[in-house]
Amino acid sequence: MFQIRTLIALLLLGLAPAAAWPQDGSLPPLTSPWPVEKARAWAERTPWLVGCNYTPAYAINQLEMWQPETFDLEAIDRELGWAEELGFTSIRVFLHHLLWEQDAPGLLDRMERFLAVADRHRIGVMFVPFDSVWDPDPRPGPQRAPRPGVHNSGWVQSPGRAILADPDRHEEVKAYLQGVIGRFRADRRIHAWDLVNEPENPNTNSYGRLEPANKVELARIFVRRCFAWAREMDPEQPLTCGVWTGDWAEGKRIGLHDDQLKLSDIITFHSYDPLPRLQERVESLRGLGRPMACTEYMARPNGSTFDPMLGYLEEQGIGAYCWGFVAGKSNTIYPWDSWVKGPYESEPPRWFHDIFRQDGTPYDPTEVAYIKQVTARARAQGRTAGLAAGGKR
Repeated sequence: MFQIRTLIALLLLGLAPAAAWPQDGSLPPLTSPWPVEKARAWAERTPWLVGCNYTPAYAINQLEMWQPETFDLEAIDRELGWAEELGFTSIRVFLHHLLWEQDAPGLLDRMERFLAVADRHRIGVMFVPFDSVWDPDPRPGPQRAPRPGVHNSGWVQSPGRAILADPDRHEEVKAYLQGVIGRFRADRRIHAWDLVNEPENPNTNSYGRLEPANKVELARIFVRRCFAWAREMDPEQPLTCGVWTGDWAEGKRIGLHDDQLKLSDIITFHSYDPLPRLQERVESLRGLGRPMACTEYMARPNGSTFDPMLGYLEEQGIGAYCWGFVAGKSNTIYPWDSWVKGPYESEPPRWFHDIFRQDGTPYDPTEVAYIKQVTARARAQGRTAGLAAGGKR
């Protein structure tokens, strides 16, 4: 039944199933990214990308955010109003392939309604179709309740280990990726497609014992395939896949990380480190000559804070998406070590992520004032996403 529904959805979108690669686990070829000049032209017409990784307070994971039984556009509208007040121009939002398998036309309709609400708040979206972090065994339907005091206790991977660990099954998610990109390939409300989040993350402190031993090799195959499938749709938005670990310096980029940077139209990366380390990371990537965005940062106890990180990224014209927005079922006010040290019995004295409580009250009013100051400065100066590609201000 899933294959029939998928085929119908693709035909409705005017897409035809393409020929498959030989499914022998061999490494697919690299596809070509946009020319640098095209990426820079995109950046010059795109506002500075500043925002957050957004999950509504009501949702423990991507499935609970988007499934029809729990999708709450009123709550999303309310929370994105707070994002607009901060001056955010973009949000990074996760999808899931099981949503497509459940009901492809329904998912596309909910994405359309979500984009309309975000657009009313003058906020664009960077969609993340796949994610390799946290629970490797996703299941549709009602999601489990959060574990009190544990960071991201219900977040799920897409596609998960059952598909990722078997290269012969990768093709099962191709229709999903091409379906969502094909439907929105020319939509101005979408800033970019971040194809796979942290593709080789071993989840050592949480689900590591369940992960494939060769996850890095499997992820490399999967990432290359995702870029090829996405490029077949010829999206007008850039494709990317952010690096988050390893050495990104020229001459030291190897394997999957080298692939991610060579395949990406714009360069994205994660950094939860203090400012000096963030600056090193930026300089290691600047030579690529492409627009850049830090798609995950801000972990207060780690020394990754809005002040000075956000100010630095704005000055450099580098996109900035903090992790978290509203404290809710994701429990990301608690630190990563809650998986190792045990659940926190009460609210931590210093939140790990997130900006607002569920009633819209800021966790730290001084922090919110700083964010508004930086975003106002960027608006006043007409900051675009293109400065980083051309050097420092």
